[in-house]
Formats: sequence, C-alpha cells, structure tokens
Amino acid sequence: MEFVRAFLLGGIICVIGQLLIDLTKLTPARIMVIFVVAGVILGMLGIYPMLVEWGGAGATVPIIGFGNVLAKGVIEDVEQKGLIGAFSGGVRAGAVGIAAAVFFGYIMAVVSKPKTKNKA
Repeated sequence: MEFVRAFLLGGIICVIGQLLIDLTKLTPARIMVIFVVAGVILGMLGIYPMLVEWGGAGATVPIIGFGNVLAKGVIEDVEQKGLIGAFSGGVRAGAVGIAAAVFFGYIMAVVSKPKTKNKA
C-alpha cells in the first residue's frame, strides 16, 4: 500500500506540472521555481510533513520536496543559531541533493554527446 500512496501522490504532483506546461505559457524553469516555492510554503505551514508521512517518496522525490527540505533546514537553523540560520539552514539541509545533482549532471555531461540545436 505504501507504493500505491507514493505513486498516487507523485503522480498528482506530476499532473499538476503537466497541466501548468500545457495550459499556461510558463517556462519549465518558472514551473520549477513555483514547485520549490510551494514546497517551502507548504513546509512552513506544516502541511508538507503530513504529505510526506502519507505519500513517502511520492512527496520527497519531486522538486517540491526540495523546497520542503530547504524550509525545514531554515527553521531548524534559525531555532539553533538565530538569524544567521536563515542563510545557512537551507544550504545545509539541501547539501546532499545539491551535491548529487552536480555530480550526476557532470557524469551525464561526460558520457553523452551534446549537440547544439539548429535554429531554423
């Protein structure tokens, strides 16, 4: 049942993203920013932890989960370090995800054959 809930929640998040692509003129970069900011807001309101508890990886794997991780890190560091935690908490909490993205992006750049788009 855990896999079904993760699939459903992750699928709902993806459907929202696809609808934003299909029905608006938003660029993928802006949609990604919307998802990260939504994760931050939902995390700060205490809603996203409930989604993570219910949907597991369906909530933590998409980019919206990264926003939640940032918010969680900022909240923890502000409680421990004060105002300086607002600047360090998100980076500390998201360090593993950021490092993985850079590492795997580099590996894919080395392995693949990039081509430039022909502008007609």
